[in-house]
Amino acid sequence: MQQTYRASCHCGRVVAEADLDLEQPSFRCNCSICRRTRFWPAVARPEQFRLLQGDGALVKYVFAGEKNHHFFCGSCGVRVFGVGNDTPIGKMVGVNLGCLEDVSEETLSKIPVVAIDGMHDRMDTPEFFAHL
Repeated sequence: MQQTYRASCHCGRVVAEADLDLEQPSFRCNCSICRRTRFWPAVARPEQFRLLQGDGALVKYVFAGEKNHHFFCGSCGVRVFGVGNDTPIGKMVGVNLGCLEDVSEETLSKIPVVAIDGMHDRMDTPEFFAHL
């Protein structure tokens, strides 16, 4: 069931909220940036995401084809969200599940996870994914 969740960075400068259904699959990707930052997103459509504070604190990072925009808090370095511009559902916002406030460890442990092969720019499961 869709519900509004609040997400924040470690220092609290960046705060957002998103309408998410935590019974829907989340994603672990093996692309170079997701693997290095251990990014674990739930998907929200742009109209389901609201940046409440910290626009001036965000640092945007893009690389390669600039399909995805990665936003980090310039103070603590935590990635609260990222924007995918070229995905199977069109534009989407990936909200870092590790940044959700007031969500129990039990709830987080029950969120379905789908591994995707971003390293090869594919949405199917990579050959090796247990480490993701």
